[in-house]
Amino acid sequence: MLLQFNFKNYKSFRDDTTLDLTATKITDYNYHVVSVAKEKVLPVATIYGANASGKSNVLEAFRYMKSYVVESLNFGDEYKKNRKSAFPQPTPFLFDTNSSSDVSTFEVYFITSEENDARSYNYGFTVNKSGIVEEWLNYKTKSSRKGFKKIFYRNRKKLELEGIPIVSRKNIEIALEKETLIVSLGAKLKIAKLKLIREWFLGNIVADFGQPIENYVLSKQLPPGFHKSEVIQQNVVRYLSAFDPSIVGFNVENVESDDDGNIQKVRIDAKHKIIGSNKLATLPLQLESAGTLKMFSLFPFLQEVLETGGTLFVDELNARLHPLLVRTFIITFLNPKTNPNHAQLIFTSHDSWILNCNILRRDEVWFTEKADNGISTLYSLADFVNEDGTKIRKDENYEKNYLLGKYGAIPTMKFFEMNLDEHE
Repeated sequence: MLLQFNFKNYKSFRDDTTLDLTATKITDYNYHVVSVAKEKVLPVATIYGANASGKSNVLEAFRYMKSYVVESLNFGDEYKKNRKSAFPQPTPFLFDTNSSSDVSTFEVYFITSEENDARSYNYGFTVNKSGIVEEWLNYKTKSSRKGFKKIFYRNRKKLELEGIPIVSRKNIEIALEKETLIVSLGAKLKIAKLKLIREWFLGNIVADFGQPIENYVLSKQLPPGFHKSEVIQQNVVRYLSAFDPSIVGFNVENVESDDDGNIQKVRIDAKHKIIGSNKLATLPLQLESAGTLKMFSLFPFLQEVLETGGTLFVDELNARLHPLLVRTFIITFLNPKTNPNHAQLIFTSHDSWILNCNILRRDEVWFTEKADNGISTLYSLADFVNEDGTKIRKDENYEKNYLLGKYGAIPTMKFFEMNLDEHE
């Protein structure tokens, strides 16, 4: 489970920023809290804020970190010759002379399941336009009383690998390049400790339904095995029946394969009941409503993280979905019966009703706010302090107070002024 995500100097976030999934000592909805070893972890976090306040940048920061860990083997000089992939330069805060040329920092704390010894890991790196400047990995056992132990540390001047098996250290020293992460290289070399870190990142998914192009791509993503398994297709039908019971099945036709027989393109028709008849009508999936397509796109992500205990990041979860459907989606992660492997959901939203529908703790609600100088900040409702120095009470009307601007993170409202005079 993700315990904490830290980043600095990325897009609109110039300063140290923390999204913390560990539970505070508040007593709201204690059944949400998941106990793993000595950690108390939350399954859900939602982020509110005005347009352009930085909500999406929090998720984008994690997406950048994940993609770098997964792909960094393709960024070294050896791979440049083959033109496999370009080194993804970070996007620092640009409206400050020092920050625009400084490193960007990304760091996670996470804990494995009890079945995997409930070890805690701290992994991070700093990067600039020329490559990796620092990288570190530490771990702690659930019985440890001395804090984290070092597995490795590197910067431009030194390389410390005391936690790596001796037989693998030389290979890392020889193959490591300035654009490449030790974690990625070590996973390739089948070093178990480093492979675990990369696989943890692979188990986390970032989906953005606020981007039109990505919406189109995601709507074409199929659940694994969907094209050939009627069991999986019926699982999708049961999932969709929560809001569209008229869909009773699918017709799936393979229309394009590569030379090795791998399916490249399929045609999907949704089967619908015909009123007053036992017959069925079919409708091409792409002609279904935007909400149906979004829920169809979310299914493989939901299925994967619920099975693996990963984290699902969703930008604009509420877009094109009814509030009750969004509520059901959130509760899926909060209910231990539907979420036995402790998957997590982190999402952005503009729907203030979520604040007042009695399903979230104060430490599961976060806000982003951007100052006039362009710097975004991220803070939790549980940590918010009133002008008199008191914290938010659990019996407050969070939705009302948020819309009144009590917690910040709302747009400054001004009337639009337009010159409607005719052109001379």
